Amino acid sequence: MIRMLAAMPLALTAMPLDAQIAPPPKADPKPFGIVGAPGGSGAMPAVAEYLRAMPDHTFYHPAVMPKERLPIMLWGNGGCADNSLSAAQFLREVSSHGYFIVVPGPPRSERPLTVPVRMTEPPALDADRNAQIAKRGPDATSPEQILAGLDWVTRQNADPKSPWFGKLDPSRVAVMGHSCGGLQSIRVSADARIKATILFNSGVFNNPMEGRSALSITKQELLKLHAPIAYIIGGPADIAWPQAIDDAARIVHVPVFFAHSPVGHGGTFWTAPNGGEYAVIARKWLNFHLKGRAKDGLYFRGRNCGLCTKTDWSVPRPL
Repeated sequence: MIRMLAAMPLALTAMPLDAQIAPPPKADPKPFGIVGAPGGSGAMPAVAEYLRAMPDHTFYHPAVMPKERLPIMLWGNGGCADNSLSAAQFLREVSSHGYFIVVPGPPRSERPLTVPVRMTEPPALDADRNAQIAKRGPDATSPEQILAGLDWVTRQNADPKSPWFGKLDPSRVAVMGHSCGGLQSIRVSADARIKATILFNSGVFNNPMEGRSALSITKQELLKLHAPIAYIIGGPADIAWPQAIDDAARIVHVPVFFAHSPVGHGGTFWTAPNGGEYAVIARKWLNFHLKGRAKDGLYFRGRNCGLCTKTDWSVPRPL
């Protein structure tokens, strides 16, 4: 079992569970083409692009593609939703630092920023949980869909007629996901092409039938991991807290990084510009594992790691 660090202060205010995880109402897909303005703090402002040739995916990439080939990141949406804009600020931010991102689902609606609330208390019992689980149906997106997106962009990279010809590096691929999208990431991580993984606010249920997703991921699938994995969790207020702790305690055959902050199940995706600290973690993890940047690796390595020194962050398991 992971040894937790010093207890965190009491929460300032409470947030209902449904406010942490409820997505915005489902909107119609945006028109094909570039969606929204370029964004991100990196040297290559990034856009989301929705293509008629691949209408069940969206692609985030620098608005002006650089000469060097870009590593590829795969993303699993929170709730396994088919809204590729659900974490748009975060994804534009990561892409702006030189990454090509494959996201399942069409672009529907962006979520507005909200005031961050410090949360440390476990979520209240959801009286409707059993009824919701009983009625669950197929998820709107799937791990197979995510991998189909990788296959497609790999073919585009090899096609002289494609605008992305020779622009991507399919030998450098990572996967990340939020909540249900994190479970998708576990399944995708078994693919031999994956070089690194991050789960945000996610973990595998001991009983896969306990989850609201119809995706059945078991603890046995953790044995299929073959590359470093990070668990970034919202503290005890995160509904994924117990599952993530259990996962990390079971994984002994690949490097594991485990960190938490009292941000609840929604993380920092919608409480800070450009995805907040979650985006910093994501790009540094990618820089370290896909670009070999040792300096970014210091953010995760050892008891004095960079994230270890951040206010309100605890890192019981650094690399």
